[in-house]
This record gives sequence, C-alpha cells and structure tokens, in this order.
Amino acid sequence: MAAASRLMRRPVVSAALSWLAARYIRLVWITGRWRVENTDIADRMIADGTPFIACFWHGRMLMIPNAWKYSARMSILISHHRDGIFISRTLAHLGIGTIAGSSSRGGAGALVSMVRALKRGEYMGITPDGPRGPRMRAAPGAATAARLSGAVLLPVSYSATRRRVLGSWDRFVVPLPFSRGIIRVGAPIEVPRETDDAGLEAVRQKLEVDLINLTMALDSELGVAPVEPAPNAAELATKGAAE
Repeated sequence: MAAASRLMRRPVVSAALSWLAARYIRLVWITGRWRVENTDIADRMIADGTPFIACFWHGRMLMIPNAWKYSARMSILISHHRDGIFISRTLAHLGIGTIAGSSSRGGAGALVSMVRALKRGEYMGITPDGPRGPRMRAAPGAATAARLSGAVLLPVSYSATRRRVLGSWDRFVVPLPFSRGIIRVGAPIEVPRETDDAGLEAVRQKLEVDLINLTMALDSELGVAPVEPAPNAAELATKGAAE
C-alpha cells in the first residue's frame, strides 16, 4: 500500500492514471444503459438565470460529471489533498473545472472563489461530506455558499446495477461496464440571503436528509445493497452513553 502511495506521487504516473480514469468513466457511460432523471429542474434554472450548487456525496461522484450537460460552465470544489489533485486532473480530461479547497484546508478562500463563480453565472458542484467525511454527513459549506451567492442547492445522486463498493471511508461506488444506472436530480433547496445561523443549520440538515434518502432510494430501486451513512453526532453520543 505504501509503495502504491509513493508511486502515485510521481507526476507522470498520476497524469497517466487520471487519463485512464477519465477514459474508464466514458467507457462505463457508453457501454451502459444510463438514465438521467429530472433534468427539467436544472433546465428551468438555466433558463431563469438562477445559479445552483449541485450537491452529491463523495462516494457517488464518479458518474455525475460525465452526465452533466452544463459541464462547460461547471466547477467542482476539490480538496488540496493528493487524492484531490488526482480527481482534479481526471475532471480536466472530462472538460470540467475545479476550485481547490475544503472545509478543513483552504475553506475560506474556496468559499470566496465559489461565490464569485456563482455570481459570474457559473454552476458549482460540491461533495458536502468531502474530503474526509464522515460519510454521507453534510458539512455547512454548501449552505453557506448558497446563502452568500443566492444560489439554490440541488441534490444529485446515482446508483448502478453492476458495481464495486470500495472499502474507503466514503464507500466509493465504482460502476462496471454494461451496467444499468440512474442519475437523479432531487428537489431544489432554496437558501434566502436573510437566513440566520439556526436557519442555516436547518438547511444543512435538510440537504443531508434529502441526499441520504435520494441515494438509498436509488440503491433500492436498482436492487443493490444500500450504503449506510456514518453515525451522526447524536447517534455516537447515544452509543457512548449506552456503553
């Protein structure tokens, strides 16, 4: 494992693997039977000039960029970590831009960059549980960016019939070629500029619940085992008290 990690640090190796990753995403898309649902929601926002932030779990990011028809105007927030650099290079091969930053490192600068991009008429993508989790638990960054920019939060997720679920913290889902898959856009979540801190927390919780429900519904519809979210703070506290 350590040897593989050292190998990934070599620029030539990382560049080659990112190119292969992009080609794999294209292969899965071309050979599979994929359906994108509820695109009319985003279409209306585009027509009205309403900025939005597409929100998807870190473990479900692989197929989202390939399906996103607004990718020429889409940037995705990616961490400064080595894995983030690899993802950024992969997305570049798919014609999608990135903004470096996360809730733990470079967060303030990334937030400013996101808000500026949204106000320029671009669209943003963010993994609310990235870059290091906990899995399927939303951090407040997306809600904050929406309040500052006037953007709408747009939950998005996908599932596939043939896949591998990695043992990483996010249980990263890798669809296999010749899969049947669904990418689904959920109901938009508006965040008024006058939203106070309590209201912002309510938005964060709603985004988290909507994304969990959206993801688990897709897994159920396609007949695959659902990926469970990590315990939240309340569940951990209850477990600790019981022990």
